Amino acid sequence: MSKTLSPLLNKLQKPLSRYILVGGITFALELAIIVFAQYLGANSVLAVGISFWFGLAISFVLQKVFSFGDRRVHHTVLIPQLVAYSVLVAFNFLFTIAVTDLLQHTFPIVIVRTIAVGVTTLWNFYLYKTRIFNQPVVD
Repeated sequence: MSKTLSPLLNKLQKPLSRYILVGGITFALELAIIVFAQYLGANSVLAVGISFWFGLAISFVLQKVFSFGDRRVHHTVLIPQLVAYSVLVAFNFLFTIAVTDLLQHTFPIVIVRTIAVGVTTLWNFYLYKTRIFNQPVVD
C-alpha cells in the first residue's frame, strides 16, 4: 500500500471521518440537484426541498451502514431507527426550509443551503452516534 494512501485509510477507520465523507458526497449531490431543479424552473425553496429528500434517502443507508457500521436490519432495530431518523429529518427539513425562506434574498441559495447543512451536520452526528445508530456494547 502506498504511503500516501495509508493515512487516508487510517482516517476512514473513524466514524467521524466516514460521516464527513458520506455527508460531503451527499451534499455535492444535493447541490447538483438544486442547480438542475432551478435550471428546470423551480424556485429556490422548491429546489432545496427536492434536493433535501433525495439526499435523505442516500444518506440514511450510507450513514447507517458505512459511517457507523450498523448492519442490523431486524425490525426491532430498524423500525425504531427509522422512526427516530424520520423525526430528526422532519425537524431538519423544517429548519432548512425556514433558513432558506429567511436568507434567500440575502445570500445565494447555494450559500443558504451550506449554512443549513453546517448547522444540521453538527447535531445529526451527535444524535446518530449516541442515539440512532448506537449499538449496544457486548460483554
